Amino acid sequence: MNLKHIILGFAIAGSAMVAGCNSVIDIEPEFVLDGSQRFKSLADYEFSLTGTYALFRSTSYFGNASGPAAAFSTMPDMMSDNLTETQESLANYRQLVNWDYAADNGAIEGLWTAAYRIIAQANITLRDIDTFADEDRGRYNRIKGQALAIRAYVHFDLLRYFATDLTRSSTALGIPYKLSFNTDNIARSTVAQSWDGIFTDLAEAKMLLEDTDKTINASANYTNRSNIDAITIDAILARAYLYSGQYTEAATAATSVIEEIPLASRTAFQGIWRDENIGRSEVIWSIPFNAGEGTPGTNVYFPNGNRSSFRPSMEVLGQFDPVEDVRYTSYFQTVGNRLVVSKYLGKGNLRDGIVNFKVIRVAEMYLIRAEANANQSGGDINALTDLNGLRLARINGYLPVILAGDNLKAAIAEERRKELFVEGHRFFDLKRTDRALERSDCGTAFTSCALAPDNRAWAWPIPINEISANDLINQENQNPGY
Repeated sequence: MNLKHIILGFAIAGSAMVAGCNSVIDIEPEFVLDGSQRFKSLADYEFSLTGTYALFRSTSYFGNASGPAAAFSTMPDMMSDNLTETQESLANYRQLVNWDYAADNGAIEGLWTAAYRIIAQANITLRDIDTFADEDRGRYNRIKGQALAIRAYVHFDLLRYFATDLTRSSTALGIPYKLSFNTDNIARSTVAQSWDGIFTDLAEAKMLLEDTDKTINASANYTNRSNIDAITIDAILARAYLYSGQYTEAATAATSVIEEIPLASRTAFQGIWRDENIGRSEVIWSIPFNAGEGTPGTNVYFPNGNRSSFRPSMEVLGQFDPVEDVRYTSYFQTVGNRLVVSKYLGKGNLRDGIVNFKVIRVAEMYLIRAEANANQSGGDINALTDLNGLRLARINGYLPVILAGDNLKAAIAEERRKELFVEGHRFFDLKRTDRALERSDCGTAFTSCALAPDNRAWAWPIPINEISANDLINQENQNPGY
């Protein structure tokens, strides 16, 4: 499909599907600086890279709005057992949160389109950039490395939703891996081929970002780490290795990050969620949201209107110590007569919902390393050290425990659920570990309370308009059950 996308003004033109057009994978950006669609200097590529990052704020990606999916901020928790829909909800997400979707679901198509818009602009940023390598090698490395990393990361995110199996060598269908900007239709790669593309892009990105003209994230306040640097690459690799079942590599990549960025102290932890100055700790990559740029969490709790569409489930609340665990008071507040999710209230003392979205934190690296070690022979001691270390950082007066085997794995999974609450992980964590989803606190608004591990809904359908427009993706290539 031929969607026009203005990369410097961040405006989208021509987003409607039209008969006879190419697929949404084949978005045609227009470079409005000179209209030529060819960059003349690294400064042009720098502008394009800035535009690529801006697209992460799409309401179908990390941003929130009534209707679009918010697919990688709040939706994975809304679709899980972490949250319970309330009677305050406007019911904009009933199909998604009750796993009752089909190939014509508008929110799913919106995510598909938003993701390939980012990929298209990353590919625009990469197109012909090698001809400018000698203009300034460090600057070239910095721009190209980030564009490659973005391309890899977005394809990884797509794989999480649209693949039925995430193991490294899987021959199941993955996603179309778009390596260049053009109008050619492309078929779905296998999952293994999708991982090949992701890891290849990340390897080159890491090499480039280790030799740049300047520090990419220079702020002393790590809530403002808004660009991908070499440390972020290791964090993305750790996450991708865990999902693909490569536990040795996951632990190694997580260790590289842990050695560079410490956990926030208990006194600084609450400031993470208000974008206060927490110093050089905790946050690895965040997406900035400022006035006029949307919000990352208002689909769950809308502070301006005091609407709690989704509340924390009683099950997840019961896992926290409400007195000694700093996360409880950081994640939840009593407003009126009900407990709401307060993780995204706003910056400082504001209550407008405008706050940076933390894509990756170092706490996740401890949990990745713990899970990876617990799944390797002889790794329980190291896994337990990380589990106890994270709890010590979060819970006042915590006494370390001794666990092993399945009990240790279960404790790590529970800690991951608590630590990463409403950060876009829970649905995927259940999916990748083949666990059933059971809503013990289903409330009165949900219509579906259980999702078996073999249910079709763990993989989203390829949008019907993509199938209609792309001659290389047909109903035979659709995910099972749709």
